[in-house]
Amino acid sequence: MNRDDILIRLKNESAALLPESTPTFYRDFEAELAWARETFFTHPLALRCQDDVLPFLNDRYGHGTTHAKKVAIEAGAIALAEGLPLGIMEARHLGLLAILAGLLHDVCRLEGDHAHRGADLALIILRDYPLTDDHRAVVAEAIRCHEAFRDVPLPLDEEARIVAGALYDADKFRWGPDNFVTTLWEICNYQEWDICQIADRFPAGLQVIESIRDTFRTPTGQAYGPEFIDLGLAMGKHLYQKIQQYCGRAS
Repeated sequence: MNRDDILIRLKNESAALLPESTPTFYRDFEAELAWARETFFTHPLALRCQDDVLPFLNDRYGHGTTHAKKVAIEAGAIALAEGLPLGIMEARHLGLLAILAGLLHDVCRLEGDHAHRGADLALIILRDYPLTDDHRAVVAEAIRCHEAFRDVPLPLDEEARIVAGALYDADKFRWGPDNFVTTLWEICNYQEWDICQIADRFPAGLQVIESIRDTFRTPTGQAYGPEFIDLGLAMGKHLYQKIQQYCGRAS
């Protein structure tokens, strides 16, 4: 069996490892997610942004259109929930800004210091959008500080902090089951790693995922994010045993 056949089989096996029940976030925030999906698919600025980001998203590296869509919708839902104490209209506006940030956050994914470069590019893309300079800055700042394990100061302004936290948390939700159903295999194809190279990198990768567990920023993310990570780790540990078998390292 060649490398590609093994990867296809492993990808299919990883999909079968998905938990029967979805993370609690999707049940408890059903209304917020419904609003975010409707906004994503109908709001003129969200639709315009979807067209504008397409040339910059790299589907082969696990951070393409599907990733951007998921992050955008879930960031919008989190921002809506976190912004409700400020009033429903303000919460919806923050949700829209979070959706734009989610669409734009990985436009420079394959470049060094991609968060800072992405923030600068986002300002260029949004230059002619009917947004205030402050609102464009909120989106750019959220993108600038969306990476984990970087010593980047978070925004002091409450609204900017909500959008930045929502983007970070929605992006890190992807480090759960999504990581082993889609992202991992797209990265493996892009890097052209063989099975044993994947096995060599797997333990360190699991440690990095585990370290995300305590980094969620919003109250919503802190309450629901660890469940995503735990579900992903359970899948990853089982999958690691399978990969070792294909690599001839089964104990």
